[in-house]
Amino acid sequence: MGRPRLYCGQACRQRAYEQRSATAKAGLSADVVLVTRAELDGLQDRLYQLRCAIEDVQTLLTEKPTKVELERSLAELVRSTGRLDRLWLNGKAAG
Repeated sequence: MGRPRLYCGQACRQRAYEQRSATAKAGLSADVVLVTRAELDGLQDRLYQLRCAIEDVQTLLTEKPTKVELERSLAELVRSTGRLDRLWLNGKAAG
């Protein structure tokens, strides 16, 4: 009931506030997203791992994989997604 939540928790609400304040002080538009180099590098690493896992599954599917090989490859794909489902950007919140 009520409005849908914009933030996953207080920490995300605080980060969003800090980003809005920083962009306003820097004179940047509201559609700018600020992330640290470490956050960007981490995201790029996770996306690379995900891409590799998808390629592994695609390669495996061109062969005649055993059930065990397919299960192992799919488990790695699921593992490589990590918590990407928590990474959500909209107009007001990140995280």
